[in-house]
Amino acid sequence: QVQLVESGGTLVQPGGSLRLSCAASGFNFPIFAMSWVRQAPGKGLEWVASISPGGTTRYADSVRGRFTISRNSVKNMLYLQMDNLKPEDTAVYYCAKGQNTGDERGQGTQVTVSQ
Repeated sequence: QVQLVESGGTLVQPGGSLRLSCAASGFNFPIFAMSWVRQAPGKGLEWVASISPGGTTRYADSVRGRFTISRNSVKNMLYLQMDNLKPEDTAVYYCAKGQNTGDERGQGTQVTVSQ
């Protein structure tokens, strides 16, 4: 049974930084691409970033240069380092198994960027 548990979301001021974590279990994590997606209030799912099993990364234009996706395939962990956060980054962030919006997602962690 696939389990994806996100953590690290909180309230942060514009320009601040946060690191999200995702603990994965129930599948062979090292051989799967992984992604982060987000959902802002009243909007649909938005793909944020993906990382291949070998570490190749892709980013949405809206976050490129500010966010960094990484993984530790020994610990079965996925990360999202978010810098220079903007109010429009406010959303529930989900860890996803697979590319783009993935085929399974966790319960999400809330990130709020506000004064």
